Formats: sequence, C-alpha cells, structure tokens
Amino acid sequence: MWLVSNAAGPDGPGSSVAGFPDPKIDLPARDGEQTAVFAGGCFWCTEAVFEELEGVKEVVSGYAGGSAETAKYEVVSTGKTGHAEAIRITYDPSKITYGQLLKVFFSVAPDPTQLNRQGPDWGPQYRSAIFYADEEQKRVAQAYIDQLTGAKVFGRPIVTTLEPLEAFYPAEDYHQNFCRRNPHHGYVVINAMPKLEKLRRKLPGLVKK
Repeated sequence: MWLVSNAAGPDGPGSSVAGFPDPKIDLPARDGEQTAVFAGGCFWCTEAVFEELEGVKEVVSGYAGGSAETAKYEVVSTGKTGHAEAIRITYDPSKITYGQLLKVFFSVAPDPTQLNRQGPDWGPQYRSAIFYADEEQKRVAQAYIDQLTGAKVFGRPIVTTLEPLEAFYPAEDYHQNFCRRNPHHGYVVINAMPKLEKLRRKLPGLVKK
C-alpha cells in the first residue's frame, strides 16, 4: 500500500450510491453463519468498510487466488503469486444478505472498473474479484454484474472477476483491524476514511447502530 491520494476521488467514476440498485437476484435468508470472500484493492480499506455493516460478525484480511506457500505479504506484493489481497466476511444472513454485501462492494469498497489496481495501489494483487464458494454465490454475483452493466451504472466496463474460492489464507496479525487500530495513519486517512464516510452517508440503513 502506498501513501498517494486517489486522483479520481474517493467515489470513483460513476460510483455514486444515490439510486444504486439493489440486486434483483439474491440468496434466501438462512439460519446460521455464512461467509463471503471479496477482493477490492488494499484489504485495510475493504475490511474497514465491511466491519461497519449490521449482521457482519467478523472480517479477516488475507489472501486468495494462490497457494499456501506464497500467502505472505512480502511475496504477494510482488504480484506474481496469483493471490489478491482479500477479506473473508462472516455474516448472519437473517440480518444482511449476500446480495446486500455485493451492493456495498460495488458501490463503496472498490472501483470495479479499474483493472489490476485500486487508487494508488497497482498490480494483480489489488484486482477487484469475487471469490465464490459455490455455484449459488457465483450465480448471484454474475447476475448483479449483468444488472449493473445493463443499467449503465458505471461509465466504464466492470472488470471485477469471478473466481472459484480454492482457499483463503489469513494475513499477518499486523494487518488485521488495521484501520480501527491506526485511524490516523496517512494511508488510512486518505484512502479508507472517505469510503467509510461514503458508506455511512449513502447506506445508513446497513450500518451498525
């Protein structure tokens, strides 16, 4: 992660949440906990956003897309491992749905039109990706991408990839809850806090009371 301001602004092109559509296809509410794995640039920022949501019980920063042997920050940062910086969200589907998590992802967390980068961070490890655990998650995610594309919500094509979740590897301890523990860190102030402010302003009904 580099301490550079995102010249396109915190919201990204075409990503205003005002009128941002709900998914037409969603997973039904279920008993028990469910998980979702998303990658949207620096995991400090995506973790901070999803920790705010009602019904989310835990968010863990980590790596997905590569092997266990290369799931180390210094190695992943080379961009040659297949890994993306990702988060694993554990949530209560009776309080927040998979589709609502996708809405937050596409409207607040990353700019899904940026290929292999997010803001100041470059490389395939910062790609926008949905790591689906099963065909149901894949179906809902693909349907939502198609819905957003058809509605021309963004000014450029969505480049978020759908990738099967082979495994998720938690990141090093110092990466966990980074924004919460370091609210005055320069990168957090410039890149993460605007996303949190946007979430609270645009989607207050999804934020923890």
